[in-house]
Amino acid sequence: MRTPRAPIALAITLAMSGPAAAAAPTAARDLAANCANCHGTNGRSPSDMPRLAGVEKARIVQLMKEFRDGKRPATIMHQIAKGYTDPQIELLAEYFAAQKP
Repeated sequence: MRTPRAPIALAITLAMSGPAAAAAPTAARDLAANCANCHGTNGRSPSDMPRLAGVEKARIVQLMKEFRDGKRPATIMHQIAKGYTDPQIELLAEYFAAQKP
């Protein structure tokens, strides 16, 4: 069963503004946990997989959208990226950019 994207996007948007801003770090960590299987905890890859920690936010956004939109070839990322909305990609990118490599 697929989860509708609109409620998730709305929740993230609300989390990014006003009094709910404190919830944003938790939402970002929850989203980033999905990336840990391949890219390591907090984006610090222990293998040949590209690290995400410390990568510039704009670069992560660009790559994720290219994967999602089929403009960048991949073995699996193009399918994973299709599950993320623009606000989620922004949140992930901000989270990983803030991590120490």
